[in-house]
Amino acid sequence: MSMQDDAVQTFTPRDFHRQAHDALGNPQIRANFRKAMDGLMTKRHDSFGDWDLETLRELGANIRMRALAKLPELLEQLEANCQANGIQVHWAEDGEEACRIIRELCEARGAKAVIKGKSMVSEEMHLNEHLEAAGIEALESDLGEYLVQLNQQTPSHIIMPAIHLNTDEISDILHDKTGTERTRDVDYMTAAARSQLRERFMAADVGISGVNFAVAETGTLCLVENEGNGRMTTAVPPMHIAVTGIEKVVEHLRDVPPLYALLSRSATGQHVTTYFNMISGPRKAQEHDGPQAVHLVLVDNGRSRIYQDDELLDTLRCIRCGACMNHCPVYTRVGGHTYGTTYPGPIGSILMPHMLGLEDTKDLPSASSLCGACGEVCPVKIPIPDLLVRLRREAVGEGRGNVPGAGVKRNKKEVAAWKSFQWLATHPGAWRSGTAMAGKLNMLMPSKLGSWTDHRTAPKPAKTTLHALIKRHRKQRSDV
Repeated sequence: MSMQDDAVQTFTPRDFHRQAHDALGNPQIRANFRKAMDGLMTKRHDSFGDWDLETLRELGANIRMRALAKLPELLEQLEANCQANGIQVHWAEDGEEACRIIRELCEARGAKAVIKGKSMVSEEMHLNEHLEAAGIEALESDLGEYLVQLNQQTPSHIIMPAIHLNTDEISDILHDKTGTERTRDVDYMTAAARSQLRERFMAADVGISGVNFAVAETGTLCLVENEGNGRMTTAVPPMHIAVTGIEKVVEHLRDVPPLYALLSRSATGQHVTTYFNMISGPRKAQEHDGPQAVHLVLVDNGRSRIYQDDELLDTLRCIRCGACMNHCPVYTRVGGHTYGTTYPGPIGSILMPHMLGLEDTKDLPSASSLCGACGEVCPVKIPIPDLLVRLRREAVGEGRGNVPGAGVKRNKKEVAAWKSFQWLATHPGAWRSGTAMAGKLNMLMPSKLGSWTDHRTAPKPAKTTLHALIKRHRKQRSDV
């Protein structure tokens, strides 16, 4: 199966196990991800150099925790300051409402085409499909997003959407969809894509972008990027619509530099990105460029529910750097599409159950070896392994029950079996009798124990228990 075949495949979190099996059997996927992840891990390590990384991580975590502790009031402050700057603020309870707001803004402008900067929230709410259903063309301007859009795919990584593609596959896509020459010359392909997009920037009626940090103190929207497409998206079209999750707010402008240093180094191993945009309002009378109108759409989409849980709240610290994916042994081997969700990897496994419910995502919290790598590299110290364990408990009905679909994996027979084991393990006499009997009947033990024994030998109880061996040894010593 080639990567081109993915264009006609549908990936869903309900089919995680089948999709993981298919990915593991695809040597091209494994090679593409192994090469990319090794490079990203090395760059991240080298970029911090002599920095006191743990101190910086602690600072980043404290900034995010302080912002979340004040989230309701900071959002109100952000709204007031944005509006004072001329930015119109809209609130959306879920992705559907956010799509409706953006569609109505585009229609009021008479927009027939929009150009989009990179935005995972827009992916989360399926904005492109919604706009296209309304007759509005939505074109991605980030090079990676542009490639996966041409190939009718979804992003496989939150920072590098086309990381699952190698040079030859990218060349084939550009040749088949845009008519460029087949080549391995990366500079040629990049220049060709930028030339195609440049015309679309000039023709777009609306530019849509995400937001990396929204500063409550100043009403400023910060956008981190490398290609310049973000600046073109937010400055060339006559109207700019920024869309972001409500958790992206920070309290002070001085909070941004530490987070920016952590984000750029953790994501791509850069000390700084090529562009850092600070948007504080539409074009003023004396200015010669910039949009005539700026809108900010603040999206909840399950985030308030996460916010109400003092443990799961840590999920909202995320600054979307992707470091947890780059270091995850599961993601590295199966890739992002396997998860079937907007956010794949460790962060997706703790975030998507709140957005889609555990009915659809019940296997994602278990798609982890709990090796702890994701928690060790998270720049804002999110305890991802602990949250995965919490969601596993929720899935089997042993948590607080405040995650949608809680208890979906609860099995009455399994519960009864574990309760029986608990009773047996806490009654020494019954335990000794039971283990002794199991040893005598070990030949009756089945050799097949579900899928666990597909690649393992089923364990069998020893004929003589450890307690019996010790007792026999002591008796032999006393008889000497």
